[in-house]
Amino acid sequence: MALAPIDRATLAYLALALGFTLVHGPHQLPAGVLLPLALVLAAVVAGWIAPRARRGGPLGRFLGEFYPLVLTIGLYTHVGLVNAARGVSYDALVQGWEQALFGTQPSLAWIRAFPGPVWSTLMHAAYLSYYLILVAAPLAPWLARRRDAARATLLLTMVAFYLCYAIFLVFPVAGPRYAFAPARNAATAVPAAWLVHRVLEGGSAWGTAFPSSHVAAALVAAVCALRFVRPLGAVLLPLALLLTLGTVYGQLHYALDALAGAALAALVLLAGRRAGYDAGTQVQIEALTPGAHR
Repeated sequence: MALAPIDRATLAYLALALGFTLVHGPHQLPAGVLLPLALVLAAVVAGWIAPRARRGGPLGRFLGEFYPLVLTIGLYTHVGLVNAARGVSYDALVQGWEQALFGTQPSLAWIRAFPGPVWSTLMHAAYLSYYLILVAAPLAPWLARRRDAARATLLLTMVAFYLCYAIFLVFPVAGPRYAFAPARNAATAVPAAWLVHRVLEGGSAWGTAFPSSHVAAALVAAVCALRFVRPLGAVLLPLALLLTLGTVYGQLHYALDALAGAALAALVLLAGRRAGYDAGTQVQIEALTPGAHR
């Protein structure tokens, strides 16, 4: 059965991830078996189940398009487990670049120099908007029956994720949350900051800082929303920009992580535009996606 572009992108990343897992991942049981098996099962979803689901009813078509967003949860965790087993970190190198470029460590200094509760609340709340951005950007056009726009948004967002995850495997950076002692001041006492750190304690992955996938994916999704559902994009894009600042202010990413994430987002969006994944490209996107006309 023919694969959609998002299936091929997913399978390409899974092949790379499997190779890194076999070489650098944990070899002791049960992780040494379960991690490769999980990637194989994900490949079955992308290469066999999803294409068939898209030829089913409305629920099948929805799941067949949106499944990569669900996979990102497991793939993100997988990267952290592989990097932890590998035990290599390039934080010192990134910190050196940061010091040379800014003359300081912005992720360490900013929240300590400006610990205002109102600003901190804005920054940490914007960071949490990441989940809203990722879901709303493709879901809104899907519900409006603009399936081409939803597919383009999902594809470009997932390409941003997969590129970030591939870089994490090659160039693991733990980030300032692990490298520096946490700030303890009025900025970290606000409820939004507490919630961010509770979320990260339950779901962060080691070695996944550079480039920031939060910044890259959120910016790609928000710009797609601005292209396809302008009122929604007018809300999501400012949130994504504030999120970019929040990753640094909250000592969650180095400034260069955020800048690299933004640069990667720009490259993905430019490549998507040149490939025709843009507003008004329904014919091309649907032609490449089996079952798209249903």
